Parts: sequence; C-alpha cells; structure tokens
Amino acid sequence: MDWKLLFTTFATIFVAELGDKTQLACVLTAADSRRPWIVFAGSSLALVATSFLGVIFAEFICNFVSPEIIKKVAAVAFVVMGALIYFDKL
Repeated sequence: MDWKLLFTTFATIFVAELGDKTQLACVLTAADSRRPWIVFAGSSLALVATSFLGVIFAEFICNFVSPEIIKKVAAVAFVVMGALIYFDKL
C-alpha cells in the first residue's frame, strides 16, 4: 500500500471539496429533509462513483496521452473557466 499517495489523494480531494457547491447542496438537502444520514449516504456514494469514473477515464486516456499533456490541458481549462467566471460569462 502506498500510504503517501493515499494520504496525498485524500488531503487534496478533502481540501478541494470543502465549501464547494457540492457541500452546500448537502447542507441544504440535509436541512430540508431532516434526514442527514441518508443525505450523507447518498452524497458519499455519488462522490465514490464520480471518483471511480475519473480514475477509470484517467487509466484509459493515459494509454494515449502523456500525463504532462493532461496536466497542461487541465491547467489551461481551469484558467479559461476562471476568466469566464471573473468576467461573468459562466
């Protein structure tokens, strides 16, 4: 088991998810339904499913594209999204 990779992945995703729209949706859904454990179970399953899809997609795409190119494309995409948000176009 690569504990360093496990911890790094956990920490990165944990920090990235704090205070985002997904967490706000969970707060609102739990408050509205007053069934926090069911909301927790549903949101946990959703995060596991999306993480699974991301890892499977990465495994597939890395057979054709180098990780360095993927990093650069992702960086450009985040800058473009940030600019669109900044200029109120998104």
